[in-house]
Amino acid sequence: VQLQASGGGLGQPGGSLRLSCAASGFTLDSYGVGWFRQAPGKEREWVSFSSRDDGRPYYADSVKGRFTISRDSAKNTAYLQMNSLKSQDTAVYYCTADGSYHAYSTWYKDEKEYTYWGQGTLVTVSS
Repeated sequence: VQLQASGGGLGQPGGSLRLSCAASGFTLDSYGVGWFRQAPGKEREWVSFSSRDDGRPYYADSVKGRFTISRDSAKNTAYLQMNSLKSQDTAVYYCTADGSYHAYSTWYKDEKEYTYWGQGTLVTVSS
């Protein structure tokens, strides 16, 4: 069972990057998928979530309207499209997944609720 995150790199302010999260050993459609990020010197924070139950996307206020989470069932892969990049988006991005029952509706914002984690991919936004 593995999540492999990729697609990080250097992005220009105002530019775009797309992160990928490829799952192996399990079917990603059966899991909620989250993206977190950790900027230098800061704690890891929740960025986005794709629900397995209703397919709805959820976003942190800091990325709402700029980032889009999606899935490709055929490729067993999730994506995070990042547009209008800002220097504040510089961080290591992690994809994560969990298929358990959760007792509260905003569980997806809590990194402790997730079972599987990718290795992280570095995004640097700079001119």
